[in-house]
Amino acid sequence: MKNISFRNDVLPLKDILYRLALRITLKHEEAEDIVQDTLMKVWSRRDDLDKIESLEAYCLTICRNLSLDRTKRKGNQTEPIDSLGTIPHDEDLGPYERMQQKDRIEMVRRLVNTLPEKQRSCMQLRDFEGKSYKEIAAILDISEEQVKVNIFRARQAIKQRYQQIEGYGL
Repeated sequence: MKNISFRNDVLPLKDILYRLALRITLKHEEAEDIVQDTLMKVWSRRDDLDKIESLEAYCLTICRNLSLDRTKRKGNQTEPIDSLGTIPHDEDLGPYERMQQKDRIEMVRRLVNTLPEKQRSCMQLRDFEGKSYKEIAAILDISEEQVKVNIFRARQAIKQRYQQIEGYGL
């Protein structure tokens, strides 16, 4: 029997849960509420947690389901995500190049936000969280092949839209 601690095992997952909820809901406040609901729901089932193979996958699945439920209830309004982090600064770049880099990263964020939910979730878990195809399939309750197809389609759509936008200025 595993001895699962809220502080050591469950609470450290809050950042990854937040990023997933934010990718689905596209709202900071909603994502924070969902993470709190997820943590409470997981901890309320702490007596059964020792039967779970992967606590992280279990938490991500609950978080995703709560996010989808809340999004469906409120209607799927899409708003751009505010900055999710800092832009890496290259000391060799001038102010103009840094501004271009920041604009390009923000454009990619906006493009990711326009993807269908399943593609957004797959891409978030794979490209931003570093999850394996198998882990993503378990979290999203789809086959590994579907995960690969969703990621491929998401990347293709972003690449195509990005090239259209970048080429438009020429």
